[in-house]
Amino acid sequence: EVLTCLKAIEKRGALEIAHRTAQRITAVCRYAVQTGRAKHNPAADLRGVIATRKVKHMTAMPREEMPAFLDKLEKYDGRPETALALRLLVLTFVRTGELIGAYWHEIDFDKAEWRIPAERMKMREEHIVPLSAQALDALRELHLITGATPLLFPSRSNAHKPMSNNTMLFALYRMGYHSRATGHGFRALASTTLNEHGWAPDVIE
Repeated sequence: EVLTCLKAIEKRGALEIAHRTAQRITAVCRYAVQTGRAKHNPAADLRGVIATRKVKHMTAMPREEMPAFLDKLEKYDGRPETALALRLLVLTFVRTGELIGAYWHEIDFDKAEWRIPAERMKMREEHIVPLSAQALDALRELHLITGATPLLFPSRSNAHKPMSNNTMLFALYRMGYHSRATGHGFRALASTTLNEHGWAPDVIE
């Protein structure tokens, strides 16, 4: 029954949705086993049955280069908003588009949470980003610069539109990271590091 469901989604070409559906079904069945509602997790036996699309992975910065990168970022002589955007990418692991499209009303300083609405998430559901003390410091610093506008990172030419998706990429180029890093690459770095430290793959995902 699970295989029929997944293959129907795969047949539509929605491979990412098929894989995510498989993950959810596996998690539900795992919980059923853990709570005595089932003796076996049938979804666990279906690993590898869904086709995968070849993905061109974003260039990730090696972890050992991060201290030097953060030092360069502290000395960045461009717009402070751009440097803060890069710092927040490192601290939150969100997608570039999610960050530059963020609104101040999404940030809860008291709860140390950033709630990205469902309509802005690729998963079409609200995503809660826990904010570390360092992330909160960066946001407070940013608020002094752009707090009077709805967006965290408004465009220079139109305060109601976010800054360009390429702004951070150009900043990385200026800092000398022509091919070793992209905004999305910080997500890959985070995933690799968390995997190496033994975090559960489902949690990382």
